Amino acid sequence: MSPAPDERDRIRAAMDRILRGTAQHSNGALTIVALAQEAGVPRNALTQRHLDLKNDFYAQVRARGQTPHSEIRLRQQIVKLKELRATDATELAQLRTDVEHLVRAVNQLTAHNRQLIYTLSQLTSPARALPMQPQPHSSH
Repeated sequence: MSPAPDERDRIRAAMDRILRGTAQHSNGALTIVALAQEAGVPRNALTQRHLDLKNDFYAQVRARGQTPHSEIRLRQQIVKLKELRATDATELAQLRTDVEHLVRAVNQLTAHNRQLIYTLSQLTSPARALPMQPQPHSSH
């Protein structure tokens, strides 16, 4: 499908409306999605056919001291991911410490078990349970 002959003009007009804050066909966000919607063109018109207009749009947004919404979202996502990574690192350190303690405990129990087995194997007479003596009932 070939682009409409006035596609570039519509994109430029949409850029002007969005940058002036007078968007008519979109939410006015400083994104390519909003620009495409405002211009009435598919998004790939900006990402494939008219890269120069997309780059110009973002350059104008930055020149005004504004940050495109897509960049703001990405920066927020980076902050969240860094927080998650720090939390994961803390949890991983705790798990490593726990593993060291558990390995020590298993080693101690294994050594104790071996000692018990050895002691039992050295007994010459088998251990017997003695019969229980009945306890006299006392009445108070």
